[in-house]
Amino acid sequence: MAKDRIESPPELEGIFQKVDYKEFSEFLQKYPAVDSKGRYLHWNEFKWRIDSGDDPKKAWFATKMNRLSLLKNLELFDKTGKKFKFCVPDSLRSRIYQIVKLAGGNVGAISNTEAGSNIQNSFLVSSLLMEEAISSAQLEGANTTRRVAKEMLESEREPKNEDERMILNNFLLMKEAKRRCSEPLTVDLILDFHRIATSGTTKNSVVPGEFRQDNDVYIIDGLEQVVVHQPPDFSELVKRMKRLCEFANKEHAKEDSDIFIEPVVKAIILHFMIGYDHPFADGNGRTARALFYWFLLKNGYQLFEYIPISKLLKNAPMQYGAAYLRTETDDNDLTYFLYHQTEIVLRAIDEFTGYLKHRTQEYYEMLTWLEKSPINEQLNFAQREILKKAVKNPGRIFTVKEVKNDFGITDNTARAYLNNLVKFKLLIRSKDGKTIQYISPANLREKLNQIKI
Repeated sequence: MAKDRIESPPELEGIFQKVDYKEFSEFLQKYPAVDSKGRYLHWNEFKWRIDSGDDPKKAWFATKMNRLSLLKNLELFDKTGKKFKFCVPDSLRSRIYQIVKLAGGNVGAISNTEAGSNIQNSFLVSSLLMEEAISSAQLEGANTTRRVAKEMLESEREPKNEDERMILNNFLLMKEAKRRCSEPLTVDLILDFHRIATSGTTKNSVVPGEFRQDNDVYIIDGLEQVVVHQPPDFSELVKRMKRLCEFANKEHAKEDSDIFIEPVVKAIILHFMIGYDHPFADGNGRTARALFYWFLLKNGYQLFEYIPISKLLKNAPMQYGAAYLRTETDDNDLTYFLYHQTEIVLRAIDEFTGYLKHRTQEYYEMLTWLEKSPINEQLNFAQREILKKAVKNPGRIFTVKEVKNDFGITDNTARAYLNNLVKFKLLIRSKDGKTIQYISPANLREKLNQIKI
């Protein structure tokens, strides 16, 4: 069997019968729940990393026994009725702590700039929601460049094809997840998310907002073209989704809870279960990621408005699928998926921090340059951002819709910002049919230096 194929672990009962108890006691000390690097290894990787001379199966048995004392059962079941479970070893707890610490803050605190203003927050939300919408659709197979997709979202033009429709749907879906984050999870809400995700698309004969009506759904290994997962029977879906809603709505963070589950962990479990149940003919991944964001926003992790995870999943789709298979092949142990997703989230937060630092540096560079212009005091953040783009791209066309969407403001406010720049002769106003356009002049930099107030 290929080393990179997910192999099911050996049955423990057969190993138990061959255990020498003195040897086993030593193995319990030698092979804890995680390895010396804090990794929660699946049998697929574990068997290659034991000490020379040790029996791999006996070492695995020792690790499984150590994990057993940590594992917690959930009231969520696979298609055979077996419970899913998870544990939080210290290495995973450390990741969760970092996520909570970083994602519980706000943009202004991180950037330490005027970035704390509502307008700049809206600008970041819009920009990164677009990134998530584009990457999420590309993860599902949409074939559209980022430049074209961003232009469509900014200008609010109608999608030209199904790939663009998927991207627009994802953008609307993320906004809907935020809008409804104060609601409890219901089957209707799940269906609403799916309806938005798949509206106007035809892949796999999907019906927006409707559970699949057959079992003709198979998850295929992309390399070997073999079936690696067949979801639960379609007749069970309503019952399973109701149970998932009960799980989502139950308070697991109180002192008197029968089981404590961090909101970050719970959000990842919601994501997993939609992928496992595959309740729709298409759009399961998009719906799962929307629920992930929805639950974190619901629990006060507001920074997740800004953190796109789909780009990282898109860059490593095999690892995403493997995280599911590790769970399914090892007694429904969700810990594998938790490790994978927390790694993705931490990398996404790190990328966001880098993006924010870059934006902050650009902003201050623009401020330094604009300070030399007499108009500086007359400009707000949005107008400075518009001018920054305009200086870099002579002849660039701006529209009211683009500015409205970029900064989360009304049409009238966007129009006023642009017309004010026209008043100072920093943009040229023209008409293309019924659309008013605002064009960056070739000599904008000189105009900014020469302008008189």
